[in-house]
Amino acid sequence: MKVCTYTRPSPIGVLKRLGLFFDEKTIIDVNLLWQTEFARKNFFDPEKRAEIFAPKSLAQFLRVHQDASIPMLQDTLELYKKLSKEGVTHCAFHLYDAPDTRFAAPLDEIAMYRDFYAHEKHVKKGFEKRNEAVPPAWYEIPAYYKGGNTGFIGQDDLIPWPYYSQQLDYELELGVVIGRDGKNVKAKDIKKHIFGFTILNDISARDIQRKEMSIRLGPAKGKDWCSIMGPVIVTFDEFNYEEPNLLMTASVNGEEWSRGQSGDSHYSWGEMIEHMGMEEWIRATDFIGSGTVGTGCGLELDKWIKPGDMLELSIERIGTLKNIVGTPNKKD
Repeated sequence: MKVCTYTRPSPIGVLKRLGLFFDEKTIIDVNLLWQTEFARKNFFDPEKRAEIFAPKSLAQFLRVHQDASIPMLQDTLELYKKLSKEGVTHCAFHLYDAPDTRFAAPLDEIAMYRDFYAHEKHVKKGFEKRNEAVPPAWYEIPAYYKGGNTGFIGQDDLIPWPYYSQQLDYELELGVVIGRDGKNVKAKDIKKHIFGFTILNDISARDIQRKEMSIRLGPAKGKDWCSIMGPVIVTFDEFNYEEPNLLMTASVNGEEWSRGQSGDSHYSWGEMIEHMGMEEWIRATDFIGSGTVGTGCGLELDKWIKPGDMLELSIERIGTLKNIVGTPNKKD
């Protein structure tokens, strides 16, 4: 199943709601569908009941359902099929009929953002550029940094260029959304905790990141103002609850710059999630990045994005995440 957070203008402002794709162009409004069902069953205040049972926010939906988020969405699909046969059509829309629909970052609220460093080809290239060997510890533990969780944008949003940086870069990554709380989670149990997969573009201010990392701390301002997620989340059941090996590409202005496989990671998702959950809670709505796939950024290629460039990051079976690079902000 493909899940999104879509926005549409309305007389009371822009609506932001959880959507579930029925097919490639038809989106079910999950909350409205269940509100309609509760009204048909003569429940008192079906709107309030639906807001509790099927929230308009994906983050709230995951917190509410935890163990049953994927089965709940499967039930939603079956309910839509049933009501459609009975002539109920107002709970979904076709994208051709709604050209003003936009896709926000599909996970609308992130409890904790962790980004790993798991692709050896990317790691080796970075250390090679510094004339250093990969530290032995990299092969011992799946390292990650904790990033800002409020700067995420979605499909077609303009990438903000912070006034303090002269050198921006993209990073092609596979992202995971956590759907269930846990502590000391074991690798063998990740099918209980992974909700789904999406595309992550971990935008970097390389000049600032370089300074931060030279102090042996960070990254911070080199990363935290913007990351990009979307356009959809594909639920774990679509991969039979097995870690997928997906083709990943990135293009700039229609020219392919990056190509790799998600399965080239030195560490499995199970190993990464087990490591990050040692004596620490992971929570529904946590978001995790795999780290940049080999060739997946301009730093590796000695090629740099510039204002006005169109970035297109694609991952097999998920889709394409498109954004335009903005112009540098002016310091007040």
